[in-house]
Amino acid sequence: MMRALYSLAVWLAQPLVRRKLRRRAVAEPLYGEHLAERFGHYAQPAAAAGAGPLVWLHAVSLGETLAAATLVTALRAQLPGMRLLLTHGTATGRAAGVRLLQPGDVQVWQPWDTVGAVRRFLAHFRPQLGLLMETELWPNLVAESAHAGVPLCLVNARLSEKSLHQAQCLAWLARPTYRGLHAAWAQSEADAQRLRQLGAPVRGVMGNFKFDMAPNAAQLAQGRAWRGANARPVLMFASAREGEETMLIEIFKRNRPLATVDIARAAPETIANAVQWLVVPRHPQRFDEVAALFTDAGYTVARRSQWHADGPQAADIWLGDSLGEMALYFGLAHAALLGGSFAPLGGQNLIEAAACGVPVFMGPHTYNFAEAAQLSADVGAAFPCADLAEAVDRATAMLHKPQALEVAQQAALGLGAAHRGAAQRTAQALAAVLAEKRP
Repeated sequence: MMRALYSLAVWLAQPLVRRKLRRRAVAEPLYGEHLAERFGHYAQPAAAAGAGPLVWLHAVSLGETLAAATLVTALRAQLPGMRLLLTHGTATGRAAGVRLLQPGDVQVWQPWDTVGAVRRFLAHFRPQLGLLMETELWPNLVAESAHAGVPLCLVNARLSEKSLHQAQCLAWLARPTYRGLHAAWAQSEADAQRLRQLGAPVRGVMGNFKFDMAPNAAQLAQGRAWRGANARPVLMFASAREGEETMLIEIFKRNRPLATVDIARAAPETIANAVQWLVVPRHPQRFDEVAALFTDAGYTVARRSQWHADGPQAADIWLGDSLGEMALYFGLAHAALLGGSFAPLGGQNLIEAAACGVPVFMGPHTYNFAEAAQLSADVGAAFPCADLAEAVDRATAMLHKPQALEVAQQAALGLGAAHRGAAQRTAQALAAVLAEKRP
């Protein structure tokens, strides 16, 4: 009865979904393409027949898609001839997912969670195994997969305390959804415990796929080359979220007007002037907005889209306004501030920074990546701060202490090396699920 009410609500919401997608397509045209797929109608045929299984993997956005690459590689090794059905919910995820495809694979939008759309999706493609990355659970997607005999598994699973509380408030809908999964493998024991509270069939703790991700070597080398040619140390605001750039500008205006400073003679309160700022917004639709924020505040901005072949030109702010180049930006940076952690937004992934040898200064809001944040802090690769002002103070101070900076950078590099292997372990477990299904 409860799912029937939910199903009615999402069915009635379809005109609103279409309107939202049209609005988003103005800034990101990919949202306006293949709209029929969102509602279970497909122009292309199902994946080509092959010797291996058809594995459906849902990676909603950019971060999940990048992390999924390590799992896809491990699965292809475990399951020779595997064909991939790849679904997404966002334009950035779909654009990045193209790189995971091989001949015979298929990429479409995630079906909107009506009973009809999900049934059409499953009937058209007939996957033999379904995988949901991290947190992406939808009630009808789970229920209809079970009804169709598709073992649906939650991989690289995480669940924050905040999300657990929200799910418990909607227990009438959340509990049947989590119980309806075929299996779940958690990133950490804490995630596993929270998932079990909602009834998820947790089969083990595998770690985080993101530790298996290797940064783009060419981008990292290019960034480091440009960093070496710059006279000042570079402090990056990584994956900055709405409102956080305004906080940074307020700090600049209040205490630290940007100017060229003689480091040897600078007073402590002006030491932040002696760094080069690199700001990389989390969402591409905000690139123009963030550029205008700094320009209107009186600062010069050099956008990545306008950098010269020999690197960024002189400016108060270097703005990273491109997608798929985080390794380049981390290569440029000596240290980073963690976006999403200074406003109450849960933080962003700091594992990529560690893989590039970049220590991170983070605010109090890291609940979306609590395990990775704690692991990083424990080894000295990340530093919790009460607010953005403290993070700016501590980061800029470290940038002018070469020995302390080197220790933190080596701790960051060591973090990734110590926690690799989650994707391979998960691929082995999924191969066993497919073996269970065979008669």
